[in-house]
Amino acid sequence: MNLSHLPLRVALGAYILNSGVSKWTLEGESAEGLHGMAAGAVPALKRFDARTFARLLAGTEITLGAALLLPVIPSALVGAGLVGLGGGLMRLYWVTPGLRRPNDVRPTEQGTGIAKDSWLLGAGLTMILDDVVHRGHRMRRRRR
Repeated sequence: MNLSHLPLRVALGAYILNSGVSKWTLEGESAEGLHGMAAGAVPALKRFDARTFARLLAGTEITLGAALLLPVIPSALVGAGLVGLGGGLMRLYWVTPGLRRPNDVRPTEQGTGIAKDSWLLGAGLTMILDDVVHRGHRMRRRRR
């Protein structure tokens, strides 16, 4: 792990871990609302019942949050997890009616909460790219 990634990893890890822990016990209307929104963006998720989906999402967030907080996990690997989570949220943002202004990329008031999660995608890509660039520099030094 690159030391410069530590502040970003701690902030993201704590946030995502908390999000997963808070979803772990979702049931009833809360789980159904979460599942319905996700299944609207990714129809394959309809095969899961709402509680199972909420548990799977919570477990994924708990795992990713913990991985971000563990400095022994490579930044490129946790970056890939962030790209997956952020990419999923961006898909939700793009395909869910009412989250964006008509024929515009800017969010509506209802879409701001999800649009702001684009930072997860950006942070993940940054970690991957930074890790790849640093690895390339290290390999060139070894060849000299």
